[in-house]
Amino acid sequence: MRRIFLTLVLIAVFATSHAQPLSSKKIDLLVERSMKAFDVPGIALAVIKDGKVIHSKGYGVRSLETKEKVNEHTLFGIASNTKAFTTAALAILVDEEKLEWDDKVRDYIPELKLYNPYVTEEFTVRDLLTHRSGMGLGAGDLMFYPDSSDFTVNDVIYNLRFLKPVSGFRSKYDYDNTLYVIAGEVITRASGQSWDSFVEERILKPLGMNRSAAAFNRLKDKSNVSDPHAVVDGKLQKVSRHSSGYSRASGSMYSSVADLSKWVILQLTHGKYGEGQTKTLFSEEVHEEMWSPQTIIPVRSAGAYNTHFSAYGLGFNISDVNGYKQINHTGGTVGMVTQITMIPELNLGIIVLTNQQEGGAFRSIADQIKDGYFNMSGTDRVTQYATARKQQLEQANKLTESVWKEIAAVQKANNTQTELAVYTGVYHDAWFGDVEISAKNGKLWFESKRSPKLSGELFPYKGNSFVVKWLNRTMDADAFVNFSLDTEGKAAGITMKAVSPLTDFSYDFHDLEFSRLK
Repeated sequence: MRRIFLTLVLIAVFATSHAQPLSSKKIDLLVERSMKAFDVPGIALAVIKDGKVIHSKGYGVRSLETKEKVNEHTLFGIASNTKAFTTAALAILVDEEKLEWDDKVRDYIPELKLYNPYVTEEFTVRDLLTHRSGMGLGAGDLMFYPDSSDFTVNDVIYNLRFLKPVSGFRSKYDYDNTLYVIAGEVITRASGQSWDSFVEERILKPLGMNRSAAAFNRLKDKSNVSDPHAVVDGKLQKVSRHSSGYSRASGSMYSSVADLSKWVILQLTHGKYGEGQTKTLFSEEVHEEMWSPQTIIPVRSAGAYNTHFSAYGLGFNISDVNGYKQINHTGGTVGMVTQITMIPELNLGIIVLTNQQEGGAFRSIADQIKDGYFNMSGTDRVTQYATARKQQLEQANKLTESVWKEIAAVQKANNTQTELAVYTGVYHDAWFGDVEISAKNGKLWFESKRSPKLSGELFPYKGNSFVVKWLNRTMDADAFVNFSLDTEGKAAGITMKAVSPLTDFSYDFHDLEFSRLK
């Protein structure tokens, strides 16, 4: 009997020990392992529990060039984590009765037109935020990605009419950025302030997020800002910072884990802030709306956390993980990816900011920390995700290598000289504008008139298909360029598609339909 009692005591002690969250020392080791596994130069991490910041720290370096250290005040581009600030700005306007979630967008932007006239008339502010427009994944992102284009907000408003839907209105989830640009314009027209000013004055300033800003070029102090990094031609290096331009409401903010901890505490206290949470930034009512499912996201597998449902709210992803409601969002821009995760029932928040575009790093760190609070043990998230990522990269590389081997074989055989004149000319797409296919020194070249970074050599592939190799190798987005011919055997149009399945969805080449102008 005594042996049974001791056994039960030991089991209870063991279970209790595993129910404890990771210590700061173990978190340090976790982050360091993740940085090594995913080749990330620098990471900042904060953990918030019961209204207090219990871990806030920087790891590694802000830049491979300067070797300056990351700390809790280092600023990163938080990309699409900006979207929640845009919805919070709208929530403030709802509280002030300056708009409603279900107001028609055309009440504020009467010139807006979408592809379907019915959708144009019925499109609401809520629809702008919930990725259910019927347009495809990342539709129209090429207007601001890469960042060399001359498109404006007015161009985006006008060009939405040309983006063909791929599903029924409000019937399917497809993540988009362009409609958050429109949401920013609604804020401007409803408040009389630019999106940048509104977010900074009405959200960042009250919360004391004093080092953060709506965009990089609005930072007052750039002395502690991370550089972006990416693997280019097999080598990790610093890359050019993405200029957000007009797309700011979609993903331009710069912040630190020290500042974002204040944002997470605001969320976990349902809009309260200040000493003793005596002040209110937005009401409980609008906060619950932001955290309520709006668009269903199909769950194909229960995964590691026995997830049964997933949905998008207003600026946040919502799902169940291990029996708890999870609120989170990720963000990705050139050379930086981030994640903010909240488990409201545990009053827990986790913020991970990184300066390399490898999502496995933030995911492995956040999930391993969650495991401690979920009383889950026995799974090494760093190894698990690094192994999966390696397999993913190997499969993608195998595909792209086969394409380039085919191109090399065509070049070696050189059986038929490509008749360049068949393809040269200016081609027009309704929303993206003109590209020119020209002959230079016996080679074909692709040049976008409105997005200069989209420039590169065309390599013959199969038949009337080519692959464009962009001169800017940081983009990692080489694409098939397929020519259609007219009855005279001359190119009449172009369609495109990314070569690698891992190409960022914002390179939405597949949405382009070019017709020859001359």
